[in-house]
Amino acid sequence: MSLLCKHLTLGLLFLLSTQVFAKKDSKELPPLDPKFMGVHPMVLVNNGPDILASYLPSYQVPKNHQLVYKLKVKNVALVQLVRDGGLITIEPKPFNLQRLMRGESMTVTADVYMGHFQRDGMLTYKSMALDFDRKLYWRTLTELAPSGKTREYDAVDLGKNHKLLIHKIQKAPSFDHLLIIDEVASCLLKFNTSSAIPKESELHYKFFHCGTIKPLYYETEGFSY
Repeated sequence: MSLLCKHLTLGLLFLLSTQVFAKKDSKELPPLDPKFMGVHPMVLVNNGPDILASYLPSYQVPKNHQLVYKLKVKNVALVQLVRDGGLITIEPKPFNLQRLMRGESMTVTADVYMGHFQRDGMLTYKSMALDFDRKLYWRTLTELAPSGKTREYDAVDLGKNHKLLIHKIQKAPSFDHLLIIDEVASCLLKFNTSSAIPKESELHYKFFHCGTIKPLYYETEGFSY
C-alpha cells in the first residue's frame, strides 16, 4: 500500500470515529412534560427598543416559575405600546411552558392587553405572533426563603451597563418586582426593608445610589397568602 493510500485510510478512519463519538455525545432532550401545557400569561416591559416578557408566576405547580425572555420584535407599534402604554400583559394561546424553561426559541400567539388581562384590561391586539428569542432568567419557586424584611434580588446583565433586577419571591407574603438600573457603581442586591411587602417607592429608594432606575413591574396580588 502506498504512503498516500495509508494517509487516506487513516484519515477516513479518524473521520468515522469522530462521527461515532459525536453521536454518542449528543443528547436528545426528554419528551415535554404535559403538565406544563396551558395558558401562561406574562407582562411585557421594555429596555429601549428591546421588549422583555416576564412570566406571571404563582405558588401553585406547574406555574411556580420566575421566567424572563427577550423577544424578537419588528412591530414598531408594539414597541411603542409597551414603552408608553403603562402595564401591558399578554394572554397566550395554550403552549408548553417547559419549552421556554429549556431556553428554546419559539413563536407564541397571544392576545395583548393594555392593563391586566384579568382585571378590566383593554384588548389591544388579538392573536399576535410573538417571537421568544432568548431566555434571560429562570427560577423555580421551590425551597423558598421565609417571608420577612430581608430582600434579595438577582441581576441579569443586559449590556451597556444596564442590569435587570428581579426580586427573588419568598414564601407568602411576598411580591414580584422588576426594574432596570443603569449601574454606575456597585449595587447591593440584599438588604432589609420596613415590612415583608414594602411600598414600591421604598424599594426604589434602596437602589437610589445604583444609578438611573427604570421601574418595570410590581405586583403583590397572589403572593399575600
